[in-house]
Amino acid sequence: MVNLTSRFQEIISAYNTVVGGIDREAAGNHDRAYGGIVRAGKGQLTESIAKELVYLAWATLDQDSREIDVKRYKYKIPIRMNYVETIRDERLRNHISAHIDDYVYESNIDWTVMIRGEPKMCIECKTYTENAMLKRVLVDASLLKQRFPDMDFVLLQLESQLGGDYCQIGDSVLGSCSTHTLLSHFDIDLDIITLLKGDRRVDKPIHKKEFFKPLTEESLRHATQRLAMKLSRYRRS
Repeated sequence: MVNLTSRFQEIISAYNTVVGGIDREAAGNHDRAYGGIVRAGKGQLTESIAKELVYLAWATLDQDSREIDVKRYKYKIPIRMNYVETIRDERLRNHISAHIDDYVYESNIDWTVMIRGEPKMCIECKTYTENAMLKRVLVDASLLKQRFPDMDFVLLQLESQLGGDYCQIGDSVLGSCSTHTLLSHFDIDLDIITLLKGDRRVDKPIHKKEFFKPLTEESLRHATQRLAMKLSRYRRS
C-alpha cells in the first residue's frame, strides 16, 4: 500500500517551494509580464498536484498502476446535423454540408483520466474559480457529455472565489447560491474540490509571503478520498 503521508509531504514541499519562489522569479524577470509568470507558476503547480492525486487515489484502491493514465487530450466535438438542417440560407447550408468534416470544436481539458485505455474522467484545474469561469467549465463538460455520457467531471481548484463555503475543506460543504443556480441549468454532476482553506482575496495573493496559505495533509487526503470515490466504480475486485 502506498505511503500517503510521505507522498503528501512531497507535494506540500513542492508547493512551498513553488509558491514561495514565484514572486522572486516574477520580480527578477524583465522579459515576461509579472502577472503572466505568477499565473503560469500557480497553474502548472495546480495541474501537477491534480495529476499526482489521481495516481494516489487509484493506488488507495489497490489497483494496477499500469491500468491508469492521466494525459492531455483534445476532443473534437462535431457540428450537430439538426443545426445544419435548420439553416435557412441554402447556400450556407450546402457549403457546411459539403465540408462537414471541417466543422468541429476542439475542447481542451486539462487532464483526462484514462482507465484501461478508455477516457473516464475529465479534470479541470484552476488556481481559483469564480462563477464566470465556472460557466465555461460547464459548457465544455456538457459538450463532452454528449460524446461520453458516463464521463465523470471534476473541478480541482487551489483557491475558491465561488462564494458560500466552497473555501472550506471537508464533506459538509453546502456551496453557494449562485453556483448551485448555475449548476442547476446544466446536466453535469461536477465535483468541486478545493485545496486551500479560505476565500481567494485579490488583494492578498498567496505568492506574497505575508498572505501565504499552507497546503495541508488534511486537504490532500480529503481530495484523494474524493477522487478515489469517483474512481472506485472502475475497480477490479
